[in-house]
Amino acid sequence: MVKTPQQIEGIRRACRICRRILDRLGQMVRPGISTEELARAGEQMLAEEKVVSAFRGYRGYPSAFCLSVNEEVVHGIPGPGKVLASGDIVGIDVGVICDGFYGDCADTFCAGEVSAVHARLIEAARGALAAGISQAVAGNRVGDISAAVQSFVEAAGFSVVRQFAGHGVGCELHEPPEIPNFGKKGTGPVLRENMTIAIEPMVNEGSRKVRILEDGWTAVTEDGRYSAHSEHTVLVGRTAAEVLTQAEYG
Repeated sequence: MVKTPQQIEGIRRACRICRRILDRLGQMVRPGISTEELARAGEQMLAEEKVVSAFRGYRGYPSAFCLSVNEEVVHGIPGPGKVLASGDIVGIDVGVICDGFYGDCADTFCAGEVSAVHARLIEAARGALAAGISQAVAGNRVGDISAAVQSFVEAAGFSVVRQFAGHGVGCELHEPPEIPNFGKKGTGPVLRENMTIAIEPMVNEGSRKVRILEDGWTAVTEDGRYSAHSEHTVLVGRTAAEVLTQAEYG
């Protein structure tokens, strides 16, 4: 969905807040903290920013945040028993609603020192995201983003999750078009200037296959190996995308 200038400004505000909260939560990740503690801290941040979670209650999701640890791919529900240990990785997914507009972003953080392969896994997710963003240009097709993500991940020796996808975002949490993380160049819907989309590679250490736990939400790798997730909301531009959830520093 192509956005008006007024809508873009509202989405940009939501995205800036979304990123601030993500960065603050990421700085709290350490051995010994539980995902429930992280979620509670995030709730306070939402209140401070005068925004609400885009996730809680969405299709019945029970929390304001998705906090996915190690083999959890996405949609991990925070809990007091989920205490991070040194070497763990945690994907933090933040979605906010600000004056009716939506921001959505995610990244994967390390609790203490992690193994070299898991550090590479996280960098692969971030690199794949950057590769996808480079294709978010008016006149390209969704498949150009998808192919760039898939190619980057597989060249790094990992696998890309196919059951979940990126999506349009801005006036709702999920809007058309769907942005798969695999595909062929030159296929899919045409990208138009001033569309706002969320690109979000989910990258598995081993097999790309996932399953859903009995809570109905938490997606985990079938083989129990680790997974990393990285996401930005971007504005499709005439010659380049604008990353609306870019960090405010560095």
